[in-house]
Amino acid sequence: MKPFLILQLRPEKDASDDEYAAILNKCGLTADETVRVCLDREELPEDIDVRDYSGVIVGGGPGCISDAPDEKSEMDARIERQILGLMPQITKEDHPFMGCCYGLGILAHHLGGNVSKENYAEAVGPTLCTVIEGAEADPLLDGLENSFSAFVGHKEAVQSLPNGTVHLLGSESCPIQMLRFGQNVYATQFHPEADSDDFAKRIRVYRNHGYFPPEDADRLIEVCKAADVTVPGEILRRFTERYRT
Repeated sequence: MKPFLILQLRPEKDASDDEYAAILNKCGLTADETVRVCLDREELPEDIDVRDYSGVIVGGGPGCISDAPDEKSEMDARIERQILGLMPQITKEDHPFMGCCYGLGILAHHLGGNVSKENYAEAVGPTLCTVIEGAEADPLLDGLENSFSAFVGHKEAVQSLPNGTVHLLGSESCPIQMLRFGQNVYATQFHPEADSDDFAKRIRVYRNHGYFPPEDADRLIEVCKAADVTVPGEILRRFTERYRT
């Protein structure tokens, strides 16, 4: 089997390690079936060919693609350049891709979409996602519940559907929760790898990063622990099962 390329952007090692473990768990992959690249401290090879991988999965992170250049740290700008540098290959080849949270912004920006903080930021916690009419037959959604909870927490969002994409999931607070470009390029605003325990860990790590008042962390952890969030992980599992090569 060709490995899956896992690109991570979190400079906080405990959050990055927890996210990687969650991706492996939800995808049903072993570490030997992946190539993990932590872009906060590693570089992608200049001659990288996405066809060497079964698929590419991009995790979330604290950076925002809509920030002005002078607002981005050197690390955030370098991470952004590297992932954006892969997107022409991915979209041209229609190569399997799953962008999680930050990955949606990267894909939409590459396609000329409007990613900004103007509308649709979502507070940390569960949100109710609903399958868009006509999207029920998508291979990653077929047979799943029409509405289900997923974990979110983001400062920026895709403001309108980019040209050439198919709208798959939406929510009341953020209309574009999942989309597809071509047949194999996917991205979600929510975190498909995260269950209640995963998100509780993340809240502890990011309590001082501006996503929520630090004093709300314990309350948010209890909200997340009480939420029933299982379908997003099934979507991620279906992605890897579909594209194992």
